[in-house]
Amino acid sequence: MTTTNRALSRSDIPLGAETDVARKRRFHRRGWRLSKRPDPVLVIAIVWLSALIFAGVFADVLPIANPTLPDYDNLGGPPSLAHPLGGDYLGRDILSRAIYGARVDLVLGFFAVLISVLVGSTLGVIAGYRGGHFGRVVMVMTDVILAFPALVFIIAIVAVFGSSLLILILALGLLGIPSFIRISRAHTMVLRKREFVMAARAYGAKPVRIVLREIVPSLVLPIAAYAFVIIGVFIVAAGALSFLGLGVPPPTPTWGSMIAEGRADLITHPHAALMPAAVMFMTVLSANIIGQHLQGRVDIRETVL
Repeated sequence: MTTTNRALSRSDIPLGAETDVARKRRFHRRGWRLSKRPDPVLVIAIVWLSALIFAGVFADVLPIANPTLPDYDNLGGPPSLAHPLGGDYLGRDILSRAIYGARVDLVLGFFAVLISVLVGSTLGVIAGYRGGHFGRVVMVMTDVILAFPALVFIIAIVAVFGSSLLILILALGLLGIPSFIRISRAHTMVLRKREFVMAARAYGAKPVRIVLREIVPSLVLPIAAYAFVIIGVFIVAAGALSFLGLGVPPPTPTWGSMIAEGRADLITHPHAALMPAAVMFMTVLSANIIGQHLQGRVDIRETVL
């Protein structure tokens, strides 16, 4: 008996399955078209952060004033061609101080988040994949850290070790670990039940290989999306600490210390406090916009899958 080989036709596909496949293909095509259209808000956010990072890195070679040198001819001076953002109560150039302040605040936010991501994601992935006693211990530790008042914790750390940049990075990084433990654990618990993970386990792949080759790549996008949001949170936290006198000590300029110094002359010279506040606002907003965009890509990917 012979059989005739023929290509699978549309009539061989159940109506419901064909509709579902067609829907996913349309969704893919629509998502691809939308992703090719530049979002002007996203572009502005990326340009702002890129320009701020560039200015902070190359501040020493840029044609800007000395951020710590007083200019008694420009005490509280308004914005001008010589001083685009004006001068503070000592006549120091606010633009120059904002650029040098970006060095401190961006470095603090980035490395604090880096610590949170590396430690929190590692513990979260292990807890989510293994579960058991280890997972319960990790979650109990997470709840303990979250229950402790963050401001009291930082004040205690500063009182014991001082308010250096390294201490603030470590303190904020430790406070951010529980959030990344939770998000990485939740995603890992979902991914370990996916077909590709179960197939790798059935083929005899070791747990370390499954985690590194199958689970971790799927966590990069959601972790990155959340990391941008937390960078904004840490920048605001650093500004609040500097405003309270718990940040990096002077003469190093920070956005929070600039706002604190300018609040005394808020009525007569409002730009001294409003300009650094605006720079901080734009930076945090840009980080949130990028994080929201990445989160949207995560949602599209999970919907298609």
